[in-house]
Amino acid sequence: MFSYSNNGITIASILDQRRELKEQTYPIKIRVTFKRRRVYYSTGKSLSKTDWEKLPITKSKKQILLKTDVQHSFDKVKSAVVKLERDDKFSFIVLNNYLGNGVGDTLNVCFKTKLDSLLQNDQINTHEYYSYTLKSIESFAGENIPLDLITPEWLQKYEKFLLKEGKSYTTIGMRGRAIRTVLNSAKEIGLIKESQYPFGRGKYKIPTGKGRKLALNLEQIKNLITYTDGSEATEHYRDLWFFSYLCNGINFADLITLKYSNIKNDELYFIRSKTIKTARVKKDICAVITPEMQAIMDRWGTKDVNPDNYIFGFLKGGETPLEIKKRTRDVISNCNRRLRKIGKALNIAGLSTYTARHSYATVLKRSGANIAYISESLGHKDLRTTENYLASFEKEERMKNASLLTQFE
Repeated sequence: MFSYSNNGITIASILDQRRELKEQTYPIKIRVTFKRRRVYYSTGKSLSKTDWEKLPITKSKKQILLKTDVQHSFDKVKSAVVKLERDDKFSFIVLNNYLGNGVGDTLNVCFKTKLDSLLQNDQINTHEYYSYTLKSIESFAGENIPLDLITPEWLQKYEKFLLKEGKSYTTIGMRGRAIRTVLNSAKEIGLIKESQYPFGRGKYKIPTGKGRKLALNLEQIKNLITYTDGSEATEHYRDLWFFSYLCNGINFADLITLKYSNIKNDELYFIRSKTIKTARVKKDICAVITPEMQAIMDRWGTKDVNPDNYIFGFLKGGETPLEIKKRTRDVISNCNRRLRKIGKALNIAGLSTYTARHSYATVLKRSGANIAYISESLGHKDLRTTENYLASFEKEERMKNASLLTQFE
């Protein structure tokens, strides 16, 4: 009966026939649709199907009053939507809060809204990260967690819960940062007050974990790239590791999606998928195609060098973001399986696809390369990120060298 549509947001007054009330009547609601999600707001009124169909042309005073009440509810929702849309702040959580329905919002709802947004933006990896966190907190505290329950004490108990599950502090830190991001949004739109915010000075401190980051030296790299067990699959994944190492330590998720169109004047240009959605300035990373890289592309690359073709042929084109994610996982899993076998043969523990990136950075650092160049080639936003990234490797090197001082035999 009443409707409004603009910028992908649709509002309509509807007879909600999903649940029948007494005497064959149904509730009248205001339905808001945005990005394929529907939320219903009550008007407090109800009608039968027949009376609803007659409502637009009714002459009954009683029905006219009811129609006016419905329009009032519709106008209230529309006014809120238009204002939020104009201020570029529209989301269902914000709308609920604006309409005075925010009291019932929960941490679960906030996470689901975040997940919807990530999925709409094709941020598959980040969506997965928040999805795992939501499952974890629901396993700990249920599917209806009030926002005012999230205190420093609650977070401490959640941390202990994760430790009992055998989770590392790295994982606990990731879960904590996801919760903090969601609560930052809730605080920004007024769902929680500053005094209720559980993070910050004197409150809950998110733990940080340090996993062992392995960086190979040049001798180990030489042994790795010349290793063979006679298997073509082993040589294939060995060479992909070497390509990743030479190509500025490119992550395998980015390596798999390289196309021939990324090649310009004998150099590869690409943007890290990890930062493409978050970085304000989309900056290309540039890697010179060395003779070794060219040889790997000649051996394992797609023979048809059409600009739209993927270089290494793991993807054929037309895949959805979820399909690309699955294919990437499979390739990384297969490669790591082969790398573990190579590592066992060469006595290199912890060898994986990610080792290539660590090795690229540390080999350059130990060879005297400018840290600003290393930072730019890794795609880091600032030098501090690069310095922190390299710090653990350099400490590992210092510890190894210190141990040499007492090797008397």
